[in-house]
Amino acid sequence: MSVLQNEKSRTDLLNRLKRAEGQLRGIQRMIEEGEDCLHIAQQMSAVRKALDSTYVRMTVCFMEQELGARLEQAGGTPEALSEVLDNVEALLGKVR
Repeated sequence: MSVLQNEKSRTDLLNRLKRAEGQLRGIQRMIEEGEDCLHIAQQMSAVRKALDSTYVRMTVCFMEQELGARLEQAGGTPEALSEVLDNVEALLGKVR
C-alpha cells in the first residue's frame, strides 16, 4: 500500500477524523451525565456514518493515486489495473 501524497486529501481526512473524535468525546460526556440511551445511540450512529464516510474518502484517494501511478508505470496494462482494483475491493470489503 502507499502513503497519501496529496496534501489536500490528507488535510481533509484529518479534519474528518478530528470531527469524529469530537463527536466521540461528546458521547462520552453524554454517558457520564446520564443522557437518554436513545439519544446516545443516535449520536453513535452519526459517528459511525462519519467514520464510514471518511474511510470511503480515503479509499477514493488511494484509487486516484494508485491508478495514476501504476498505469503510468505499466503503460496502462490490464494487469496493473486489475491489481489496483483488487486492492480497492479489499479496502471496501472492510466497510460494514
